[in-house]
Amino acid sequence: MVRFVTITLMVAGALSSALSVATAAPNLNQVQAQIRSLQEQAAAAGEAAQQAQVQLNTLNRTLATVQQAASQQSATVESLKKSLGAIAADQYKSGGMSQSMELLFSSNPSLYLSAAGSLESVTRKKAIQLRKYSLAKQRLNATSVTVNDKLALVKAAQRQFIAQKAAAQAKLVQAQKLLNKLSKAERARLAALINNQENADQKQSSKLALAANIGSGRGAVALRFSIKQIGDRYVFGAAGPVYWDCSGLTMKAFGAGGVSLPHSAAAQFGYGKYIPYSKLKPGDLVFFGHPISHVGIYLGGGRMVHAPHPGARVKVASFGMRFGSLSYVGARRI
Repeated sequence: MVRFVTITLMVAGALSSALSVATAAPNLNQVQAQIRSLQEQAAAAGEAAQQAQVQLNTLNRTLATVQQAASQQSATVESLKKSLGAIAADQYKSGGMSQSMELLFSSNPSLYLSAAGSLESVTRKKAIQLRKYSLAKQRLNATSVTVNDKLALVKAAQRQFIAQKAAAQAKLVQAQKLLNKLSKAERARLAALINNQENADQKQSSKLALAANIGSGRGAVALRFSIKQIGDRYVFGAAGPVYWDCSGLTMKAFGAGGVSLPHSAAAQFGYGKYIPYSKLKPGDLVFFGHPISHVGIYLGGGRMVHAPHPGARVKVASFGMRFGSLSYVGARRI
């Protein structure tokens, strides 16, 4: 009887332990899924910030050009203004009385006609300079309006960049708060779980990349570059040499092939030739999200090389018409 009770207690203890693990594991997996979702949202907000940064840089360059034009036009207006002043002074000295009165009282008509010709020349010169001054003033006014418009756009882009960067950081803060709710032991288990998964992904990614038929051309150069970065960690806004975000990786990868791309997934979608899903070839850029918030380099077989999100490493991943929570947008061949 004692033996039966002992066995019963042992079984009950084992079941209790198993239930405890079973209960803890889903909770931990749930936390991991929530953290990953927040990290993906942070990556999307980070790409939006990169897009705002690209727009800001472009607007700043345009603003500098317009400001330079305004400065040159202002100098032209001032020069014409001085020229008009000099002409007015000459005309005042030459035109004390009307031409008809001077002709009436002149003892030397030929001398008068010569003087009248000079006065007409001065008047004509003044009229020409007046037209030039008027046109220059109009151009300067129009350019000044453009400068003000560009300044407003620059300020808006700055606000957008700051807001998106803050949104990305806020998502990471939320993820950290979730982690902080776990016990020290649970955090260690979760870290080990994530690390083991990343190690397995890295090993599998290297194997898939090695077996890929890469081909040749600019896309192939970019693809080979990205493959060399497998295992490197994701960091928002990073573009190498050992940390990357998604568009930072594709930017440097194509840079290795002599192609200059902006550091923004959305901006990169404007480059190259659109390629339908059925015509994808290794080296094509593939884009995800509405608005576009992720980019990778096609490897073949429905896979891409990409820098996923904070907490992850550069790896090979499968995709279809969707990639996780993101919809497939399209591809570009550079």
